[in-house]
Amino acid sequence: MKRRLRKDFIEKRDAIHPEQKRLKEAAIEKTLFSLREFQKAGSVLLYVSFRSEVNTMNYLEDVLSLGKVLILPRVDPKKRTLRLFEVRDVSELSHGYMGILEPPATKEREVSLNAVDLVIIPGTGFDITGSRIGYGGGYYDRLLGYESKQLARVEKHITTIALAFEEQIGTTIPTEPHDIKVDMIVTEKRTIRCS
Repeated sequence: MKRRLRKDFIEKRDAIHPEQKRLKEAAIEKTLFSLREFQKAGSVLLYVSFRSEVNTMNYLEDVLSLGKVLILPRVDPKKRTLRLFEVRDVSELSHGYMGILEPPATKEREVSLNAVDLVIIPGTGFDITGSRIGYGGGYYDRLLGYESKQLARVEKHITTIALAFEEQIGTTIPTEPHDIKVDMIVTEKRTIRCS
């Protein structure tokens, strides 16, 4: 079921015309950056977009230009986890896991989840309750889930926001106990505050 839904969402996302996609991405960024949760955040965990996801490359530079601390994930494929690193310039990024741009793994720039004020999270599909389908690796579920919080002793609730095109919003996403939900979804048309 999840595999079929993932495939359907990716096909819909892939089918968006490039010019339309650019307009949608600009609208998503404008909405995201106007949210009080974003404006209050001193540090933002973002992701580098992959394939036909909402393109975040401009977002990275804009977060830095606003004087916020930009944090990006780096995949540890052996442990199947995400490690978090502060990035001061997008020129520091290099191709890593699955060809996705990643920050360098320097010890002095590594941060814990406790250093993050806001998490911007990717996914292939979502519903209005905040349920999401990722790519099947479970990386964000482990980073933000119960087990991770026990290990990292996360001291606060960290707001999670998904960026998506309207084509990625479905009626119901099947979930399992370990699946994390997002607090909000920003599309080109609306901000969904998930119940």
